[in-house]
Amino acid sequence: MSPPCSSYESMHRLGGARRRWASCRSQSSCFAYNTRPSPIVLKTNSAMDGSSSEPKNMDASSSASRSGPYSGSCDPSGTIGVMGASSTSSLRFLERFVCWSTRNGEEAPPFIICNDPLIKKELLSSGTQITSDCNVALGKLMKKRLFLQQSGASCIVMPCQFLHAWHDEISLGCSVPFLHIGDCVVKELKAANLKPVEYGSNVRVGILAIDSTSTTNLYLDKLESQGFEVVCPDKASMEHTVLPSVNAFRKGDMEGARNLLRVSLQVLLVRAVNTVILASDDLVGILPDDDPLMKKCIDPLDALVREAIVCARTP
Repeated sequence: MSPPCSSYESMHRLGGARRRWASCRSQSSCFAYNTRPSPIVLKTNSAMDGSSSEPKNMDASSSASRSGPYSGSCDPSGTIGVMGASSTSSLRFLERFVCWSTRNGEEAPPFIICNDPLIKKELLSSGTQITSDCNVALGKLMKKRLFLQQSGASCIVMPCQFLHAWHDEISLGCSVPFLHIGDCVVKELKAANLKPVEYGSNVRVGILAIDSTSTTNLYLDKLESQGFEVVCPDKASMEHTVLPSVNAFRKGDMEGARNLLRVSLQVLLVRAVNTVILASDDLVGILPDDDPLMKKCIDPLDALVREAIVCARTP
């Protein structure tokens, strides 16, 4: 029986990723890491260059979000376990994790990866219902989580936002920190001390997702519990801009996809939204990093990477 997971070394055999990692290592001197990094800075109203190739400053004293009975701290050289149902998301996470954790020739923390895109298809076929197929898929994910724990992972992450709809089920009984991407995003928003765009209102955060229920709910409750006002696209915007943007992107029509996504973002921003969470992996990568609107957007994967690095290196 073939092993269920690929390893750190097998990832290095992916030529494209290897070349990109080497390029990141060669540029490590330009990364914004200090002996004591300053508090986190988001791509919101501040002057940011919008580049996802460089890490934002992070607070090294922050603690990882935890699930299950775990109450201790991570090993300083902790191994990160990566669970994926999307090769694209997993590779994006690993590229940033390796690049951002590398400085002055320092090696990145070790990691182990399990990636099975078939699981996502099984979950998608179930919709929002807990069917037998869904239970089978969740069982597979729990086995992969257990494999990562037994392989020495001191922290587990899921780069695929879609899977976080079942985070509670998958993390049940986990004995190590199992980071939730929503917790990581909300933690950074709180640290950013955002001010309301309109006087007399709460800080408003937009959520842009292609699934108006499960994916949006990953962030909705967590944001509202921290005092943020959540703004989502209305039905007309979903039908005429958001979903058509993703469809155009999948067909290779980049100009059409970008124009439609820009309209979607502008519709949220005119409602006095401070920043917009791109709550779908399909929406990330449509606009170029230097697009001015990207300065108003959050890629949740960035927050997950930063917290994973903190978790791996905090004694």
